Amino acid sequence: MTFETLGLAQPLLRAVISEGYEIPTPIQAQAIPHVLAGRDLLGCAQTGTGKTAAFALPVLHRLMTVDAPQRGKVRRIRTLVLSPTRELACQIGDSFKTYGRHTSLRHTLVYGGVSQFHQVRDLQRGVDTLIATPGRLCDLMNQGFIDLNAVEVFVLDEADRMLDMGFMPDLRRIVDKLPKQRQTLMFSATMPEPIEELAHKILRDPVQVRIAPVKSTTALIEQAVCFVSKADKPAVLYKLLSASAGTRAIVFTRTKHGADRLTKLLQRDGIRAEAIHGNKTQNARQKTLASFKSNRTHVLVATDLAARGIDVDGVSHVFNYELPHEPETYIHRIGRTGRAGAEGIAIALCDHEEHKHLRAIEKLLNTKVRVDQDLAGELAAPEPRRVERPSRPSFPPGQRQQQGRRARFGSKPSGGRPNSARPSGGSGAAHASGGSHNKGRRRRPASSR
Repeated sequence: MTFETLGLAQPLLRAVISEGYEIPTPIQAQAIPHVLAGRDLLGCAQTGTGKTAAFALPVLHRLMTVDAPQRGKVRRIRTLVLSPTRELACQIGDSFKTYGRHTSLRHTLVYGGVSQFHQVRDLQRGVDTLIATPGRLCDLMNQGFIDLNAVEVFVLDEADRMLDMGFMPDLRRIVDKLPKQRQTLMFSATMPEPIEELAHKILRDPVQVRIAPVKSTTALIEQAVCFVSKADKPAVLYKLLSASAGTRAIVFTRTKHGADRLTKLLQRDGIRAEAIHGNKTQNARQKTLASFKSNRTHVLVATDLAARGIDVDGVSHVFNYELPHEPETYIHRIGRTGRAGAEGIAIALCDHEEHKHLRAIEKLLNTKVRVDQDLAGELAAPEPRRVERPSRPSFPPGQRQQQGRRARFGSKPSGGRPNSARPSGGSGAAHASGGSHNKGRRRRPASSR
């Protein structure tokens, strides 16, 4: 099968061919004909398998051929694409721009973290396709800037990630505002029970397309695990990154604070690393991602929020600095490498407390992850270069304050002032024997004593 045999409109074929696409991926070959026929669809496939084109191309075809927009006519939102993250929304927007560049169709993006001014302006001018994240979409709906009554196609991308990020309440409010008569396309990398229940509620007699089950990871990714203590992880990661200098690597942590802390350690050790996570502003995240794509940044430290929003070719290494709690997340993490037919390496650093997570991953993969004995034997590797600071002297308890005074005034004989400050004559002796209760009194002349 080729794209020409799918029956897509000529402007779309021109765009696809100019991108160098000839043969559709399995998810595209199986999904596009059903979407063109107007069927609801439930697609299950891992990231990096071409899901975006699987819905973008047939959606653009429908917008072009069914009630195509006319010049001078007010455009209404006919397609709504919902994405869990800003990065993924931007990638979907890029795909619509690429595939629809030979058409007169319009689309715009709506997401949080930036001013809504330009988004509202685009909406007021009229668009055919709206690509949005749930939070900002609900905000603009509440403000009266978005009307979904004309939506013909609703696309829910990365549905399982929506569930993980707590977007289900927003999603229900959005679905309630959509017309009952519509085509719904739902894509998910995994299919837990809550997602199946959601699919049953919003889809009508859907066609199910399942590609590349989550248990089957690409053979192009070489996986290994290294058993290290939690305290040794920074040194081992430093050695691994130093050994793969000049390559493009992603390091995954579980928390945003952990990502920032690890990034500072790597930067201090001379590694060009930057962090990307949900606490960063949209502009900062886009700048970081652009720097990583252009190879100005060699190491990207990311949380799971960004695991499915990073679509960068040429990522050679993925390091699981901390193993995820959900084994499916491990699949999405290592899927950032081994893309577009290239080989990749995925190395996990596993401490004692994470053994249970490793067992769950191996159970999902139905195979044992290879233990790298060479890495395990290199725990005595040299530590990363640090800035040496002079150490402060240690003193027995109770002597720190006294030692500090000696450093300022010199050696102090018992019962008196420092030698350099001792006055000569009997007055000095009288002062020394006077004790603290004589402090501040005027000394009488000897003749009057």
